[in-house]
Amino acid sequence: MSTRLSQLFVRTLRDDPSDAEVTSHRLLVRAGYIRRQAPGVFAWLPLGLKVRRRVEAVVRDEMERAGAQEVLFPALLPREPYETTGRWEEYGDNLFRLQDRKGSDMLLAPTHEEVFTLLVKDLYSSYKDLPLTIFQIQDKYRDEARPRAGLLRGREFSMKDAYSFDHTDAGLDASYQAQRDAYERIFTRLGLEYVIVKADAGAMGGSRSEEFLHPTPVGEDTFVRSAGGYAANVEAFTATAPDAIPFDGLPEPVVFDSPETPTIDTLVALANDRHARADRPWAAADTLKNVVLALKHLDGTRDIVVVGLPGDREVDMKRAEVAFAPAEVEPATDADFAKNPGLVKGYIGPWSAQGPVLGEESATSIRYLLDPRVVDGSSWVTGANADEKHVLGLVAGRDFFSDGTADIAEVRAGDPAPDGSGPVELARGMELGHVFQLGRKYAEALGLKVLDENGKLVTVTMGSYGIGVTRVMAAIAELGNDERGLIWPRSVAPFDVHVVAATKDETVYAVADRLVADLESTGADVLYDDRLKVSPGVKFGDAELIGVPIIVIVGKGAADGTVELWDRRTGVKTPVAIDGLVDAYRALV
Repeated sequence: MSTRLSQLFVRTLRDDPSDAEVTSHRLLVRAGYIRRQAPGVFAWLPLGLKVRRRVEAVVRDEMERAGAQEVLFPALLPREPYETTGRWEEYGDNLFRLQDRKGSDMLLAPTHEEVFTLLVKDLYSSYKDLPLTIFQIQDKYRDEARPRAGLLRGREFSMKDAYSFDHTDAGLDASYQAQRDAYERIFTRLGLEYVIVKADAGAMGGSRSEEFLHPTPVGEDTFVRSAGGYAANVEAFTATAPDAIPFDGLPEPVVFDSPETPTIDTLVALANDRHARADRPWAAADTLKNVVLALKHLDGTRDIVVVGLPGDREVDMKRAEVAFAPAEVEPATDADFAKNPGLVKGYIGPWSAQGPVLGEESATSIRYLLDPRVVDGSSWVTGANADEKHVLGLVAGRDFFSDGTADIAEVRAGDPAPDGSGPVELARGMELGHVFQLGRKYAEALGLKVLDENGKLVTVTMGSYGIGVTRVMAAIAELGNDERGLIWPRSVAPFDVHVVAATKDETVYAVADRLVADLESTGADVLYDDRLKVSPGVKFGDAELIGVPIIVIVGKGAADGTVELWDRRTGVKTPVAIDGLVDAYRALV
């Protein structure tokens, strides 16, 4: 049965929504697929649901092909399992918390590891029951501070999450690979380019972690890749530390006056003006920048840490969040400096002219960490921890030490890949899916054990595998469009073919009715624009905006026995005999 546009619950819009930042958001609203209900929350209209369900169908097909079985959990869950694993607190403000009428704490699930684990614990007790992989497609909820870009970063979103359960590490490796392979098939079928990158597991925990990123300028993730095959999210990139340098015979450090030099640029200019070196000018890379960060811990306490890094690098706050997780990270405030008078703002260094070096008996009593590039024997220009004073020739491993490393500096194009495969380039990407080897973190916390071959209780090892279904739909929309509207791939288009009756002539409608029936006989899902009081120009505009990839225009040529077959993917319009339309359509698809 065809869908008649005169009866379809849809209204297209001429103007872009005022809050639309990206193409997918703009076109999905204008074409009548979704409507905003609140920031980051959308209602789904019939067109949107059809595309969403077709994306889900591809995902389900490949999940079942990989041996996974579908279940469905509620989105509303109790506090206790998440408190047991520590994630009730770890999720912080991103978690939607609420209470029922009895005062019991509940949450809207951001992810479902805990309850999947408890379900398997409830039903399975032997290694003979394993391996097992189960999945669901369910809405998730995260209270994003800045929901944006329509479906790309919402507070409510649909996600496929699968979980594997094995009693051996080798079993986990096999389950992980099966899901990874399924993801490659899914994104290939959906027509989405992807790059598999090493990733940080974040609050999910676990060991091996990879993201499937779709390269796109509107992506919110930055990733790096080398010509030799290395690829990683910037949060998971590991800086390569150079070899230590012998420092025997290096001159002693020299403290010098440096009024009005609170920045790296002013420090470099002063050093070149008053302390010029013979071989080359001083540069920002010769300076040691000491950044003060505040860490807010889960128990509500707050402390600060100083990180020394080359002066030509900035701190990447996403990398800092990973390095100091689960603590929240932010730049130190004036109040933090007021509580720590040993830190002279603008002149901070790892060494003090008035006292011992940091890392032994710190002049500031604050934890001091170093970028991996600051190796023993490297010499620096840096602050002297005294107002308007800096120091030249301060040597790491001789004049100052650290309490450890913090790999939080920005990653730049040309940095060496940690696997030795060459320099990296930076690109923007949109996360489509994520696969994790969780290991035994959740099973241990929740007591999921089975009897092994020897009758011994062993802790189950798990994997977690997520695909953002609604985000994938937005990614496809970002990829498939032109200046006039959406252009869906056939695999997820809301309809297979869109028939437009382009005049008010009764003969045209009679021909269109016949062609709709003929197309339906082939199994095609047909959208039929049968609106009598709508001009051809509006009909064509709506057809382009809605984005069905194949359009049949029944116009004045119908009187002569021809219609137009319009391929929106190529823009080609081909005159076709009415009696030959079905064959021409079949050939096209």
